[in-house]
Amino acid sequence: MSKWLLATMAFSLPVLAFADGPHRRGERVENRQEAQQNRQEQRDDRRDLKQLENLIARFDAAWSRRHHDALRQVDADLRAYVAADLAENRYELSDAQAEVRRDTHEVRDARYAHDRREFQDAQRDRRDDKRDVRVEAEALRRTRGIQRELEGLYGRVDRNSLERKRSLMMELLQMARTEQEHNRQEIREDRRESREDRREARDHRY
Repeated sequence: MSKWLLATMAFSLPVLAFADGPHRRGERVENRQEAQQNRQEQRDDRRDLKQLENLIARFDAAWSRRHHDALRQVDADLRAYVAADLAENRYELSDAQAEVRRDTHEVRDARYAHDRREFQDAQRDRRDDKRDVRVEAEALRRTRGIQRELEGLYGRVDRNSLERKRSLMMELLQMARTEQEHNRQEIREDRRESREDRREARDHRY
């Protein structure tokens, strides 16, 4: 192989690496990981929704039969459900906040690299992730409020207490459905980013 060809290849490799550099490769890896995480969250959402629907059905059956032992068991299971939901809320809020921090670094890097397309993509990602932070923070705030109110209702079987408990359970159910829809939106965004990644990879080959 001639020295001229070796020199040409040595010059070309860094240019190709820059065209599809570590930042973009790293971003594609992050996008795939996020898509996998969102699919897992979708499965978790379906499980949580089914669990809560089952709890409400058991509550209604126990209330209609005035079965106090069954109501106490629903209380115990509901307390465990809310505690697990809160832990999940805290984790998802922390994860969303970490995403915003990563987005901020990507915006800064793209600005310094004068990469207009990358800069716009990073800004859009940061905007979407800031929205996620607001959504998760509100879900955590409201779930904490529901938990506090339920603590004063567990073990009580008078009509007003049971009606209020069921109302709070229905609010949790609506929140679970909203979370499921939010996650569907995240998956749609993952698919859009995946298409963009494939297009960028194809463009860099030519």
